[in-house]
Amino acid sequence: MKTTEYSFDTAALLAGGNVHYNLPVPVLVQAALKRQEGELASSGALRAFTGKFTGRSPKDKYIVQEASVDGHIAWGAVNQPMAEQHFDRLLAKAAQYMKERELYVFDGFAGADEEYRLPIRVVNEYAWHNLFVRQLFIRPTAEELKEHRAEFTVIALPGLQADPATDGTKSGTFIAVSMEKRIVLIGGTEYAGEMKKSIFSVLNYLLPFRGVFPMHCSANVGDKGDVALFFGLSGTGKTTLSADPNRRLIGDDEHGWSDRGVFNFEGGCYAKCIGLTEEKEPQIWSAIRFGAVLENVVLRPGTQEADYNDGSRTENTRAAYPLESIANAVIPGTAGHPETIVFLTADAFGVLPPIAKLTKEQAMYHFLSGYTSKLAGTERGVTEPETTFSACFGSPFLPLSPSVYAEMLGRKIDEHEARVYLVNTGWSGGPYGVGKRMNLAYTRAMVTAALEGKLEHGEFTPDPVFGVLVPSHVPGVPDEVLQPRSTWEDKQAYDAKARELAERFVSNFGKFADAPEAVRAAGPRLS
Repeated sequence: MKTTEYSFDTAALLAGGNVHYNLPVPVLVQAALKRQEGELASSGALRAFTGKFTGRSPKDKYIVQEASVDGHIAWGAVNQPMAEQHFDRLLAKAAQYMKERELYVFDGFAGADEEYRLPIRVVNEYAWHNLFVRQLFIRPTAEELKEHRAEFTVIALPGLQADPATDGTKSGTFIAVSMEKRIVLIGGTEYAGEMKKSIFSVLNYLLPFRGVFPMHCSANVGDKGDVALFFGLSGTGKTTLSADPNRRLIGDDEHGWSDRGVFNFEGGCYAKCIGLTEEKEPQIWSAIRFGAVLENVVLRPGTQEADYNDGSRTENTRAAYPLESIANAVIPGTAGHPETIVFLTADAFGVLPPIAKLTKEQAMYHFLSGYTSKLAGTERGVTEPETTFSACFGSPFLPLSPSVYAEMLGRKIDEHEARVYLVNTGWSGGPYGVGKRMNLAYTRAMVTAALEGKLEHGEFTPDPVFGVLVPSHVPGVPDEVLQPRSTWEDKQAYDAKARELAERFVSNFGKFADAPEAVRAAGPRLS
């Protein structure tokens, strides 16, 4: 299967228009301010609002049903098909729309490893969107820019609305991916994260055909070259826990794992910043300066200081900044093979242990399950934690069957003898509304102990319900915190909640009937 042929010339769409190519950061900031797209915070960052969309819109995402991809895509609620004629109609509407607009173009790369990187072009209606992608993707050198030829183009036009009656969409909003034309069309939404995640979806399709395992995870590396991966959905702590002052950051969200090692897909970070403090997250705090973008963050009148505790617009407030803003970042974002893999979940039931060791089969089970509680603001309509199972901790971004990615994970664990841990950053002492969110200092201590190998020779006890191996002791963490049942006042209420969550795991895993027997047997024990 060909994965690099570029079959559509988007340059024709831009010919003769008012187009700005690859503007530097200060000029983009000036343009955004002049166009009243945002304002400066006291830190120097550009603050912008994203209108009614403060998170992704997964129900408005489509993949064009083209002959060359039809047999590979896992069609369904996540990968909704769009007819070719509908995409062509939207593309024609976009072409007409762009003729009448001032546009901003960024040329760069997705993928820090030159062997596997994807040259991309992003066309924006908004200057602040172009600043966003410039900070989030990999910026080419002057020499690379001269030779740059995009193999995928994202066209983001928030003001362009689809007509569901004629365009084959569910609403005026659309995120449509054509793998053959190598174009992503985005319209009807100002949420910048759609651009970032659409390219992630594209890489999740292309890279497995090249033997690369694409992952929704953050990654860092220690002084001894020991690489760690952190899988998890938005809000589970990927960015926070990987931004460790004692380790070097490879990237905060999206990576590939090839025969050469791990590489970052991006050149920047997209951190949640609700409740952000300098004391708890000094690296992220310091990265929010001139050139960074703040999304939906409220500024205090008269001071322009960011109020990170104000979630009145959304809990999904974000900061986008280049990787270079993290003092100990790995540039370029490449490293060796991981020694430790961490699965992060924010358990709103409050029954999963705060840390547990997994066998390979348990790792594949929990990877396919992808359990967490979807946190407020990450998607439209989510106002409080909702139980969700998102295969491979990234179901909305997986064009292929989840089994493809799970099998790649299992092979990588075997090949590199990686140890795997499940870490619960959710609730302790009771469910959401009763218990409290896990103490971040405790979580950091547990993760540090796992990365440094301090847990490997300690005692472990199988959890009676979930079967995972719970350590008896972790330095810096009270022993009673490690056993979730002991943190509940009402033990019978814990037992009921644990069984309820276990039943949900088993019910969800029914969709993976083709998983190996050893993997299916690695789930919770209802008896």
